Amino acid sequence: MPLRDTLWGCTIRLSMETRNTKNILRRLSIAEGQIRGLRELIASGTYCIDVITQTSAVKQALSGVEDILLENHLTTCALRQIQKGQEKQAIEEIIKVYKLKRR
Repeated sequence: MPLRDTLWGCTIRLSMETRNTKNILRRLSIAEGQIRGLRELIASGTYCIDVITQTSAVKQALSGVEDILLENHLTTCALRQIQKGQEKQAIEEIIKVYKLKRR
């Protein structure tokens, strides 16, 4: 799949394999359903531990999305930047994502 550069780097749609896109969209749908469930739990006054369990599941779902996006970025966009001689930009982005992921 061809990559297209933008002001911020390569685009998600053009750099990501179809299976990754489908996987991310599936995971986001799951997280969306979990968040709807959270709203219902809160509205109905559900026991705190059950709500916390559900919030943990949402965080795990979003973390899975981040993992896929990060892997995709490193194997396509960052690699392409390095190949084009933009090592400094690639390293800065990798460090930025690393710091974001550690939060």
